[in-house]
Amino acid sequence: MADLQLHRQEFGDPANAGNVPSEEETLALLNEWVPNERLRLHMLQVGAVMKAWALEKEALPEKEAYKWWVAGVLHDADWEKFPDRHCAVIIEELEKRQIDPAIIKTIASHGPRYFGVDPHSKMELMIYVFDELSGFIHAAALIRPDRYNGLETKSILKKLKTPSFAAQVDRTDIEDALTRAGLDLETVIPFVIKHQREV
Repeated sequence: MADLQLHRQEFGDPANAGNVPSEEETLALLNEWVPNERLRLHMLQVGAVMKAWALEKEALPEKEAYKWWVAGVLHDADWEKFPDRHCAVIIEELEKRQIDPAIIKTIASHGPRYFGVDPHSKMELMIYVFDELSGFIHAAALIRPDRYNGLETKSILKKLKTPSFAAQVDRTDIEDALTRAGLDLETVIPFVIKHQREV
């Protein structure tokens, strides 16, 4: 696997705080950079869950929750086309576009073991929490005849204990993210199921 370490902890220019891409710009970048439909869906699901958490659990105003959505939607934007420079390329692009550094730092924080950037803010912590777990839950839904309908937390918990299911998902990353955020699976799993099922 390529060395994806970013070798820095500061991202963007503080002077660009509040400079957020429009929904149209965000989706245009997503569609241009990510040909894979399944990966686009994952990114949109993470964005939806991020925004919902910001609104419901953090009680943030819509304008702030929108930043969470942008970070979620763009977090894997360079994964397909630039796997050997994953995270670095989208960060450079957003810095070039003078995007709010909070969004850029959140994207840089979604895999501390890979990118060497520890999440600190709530937005950074929650993208780390949701990234792998969102994909895992979607994989579990896809193998069910009714997909998300009737999908229960206990089913996801059981599958997490089955190493052969979605083996590419590192359970230790999920555990680490939850520990850092001070959350548990019983809280987060039903939230993810509820908010990504309609995406």
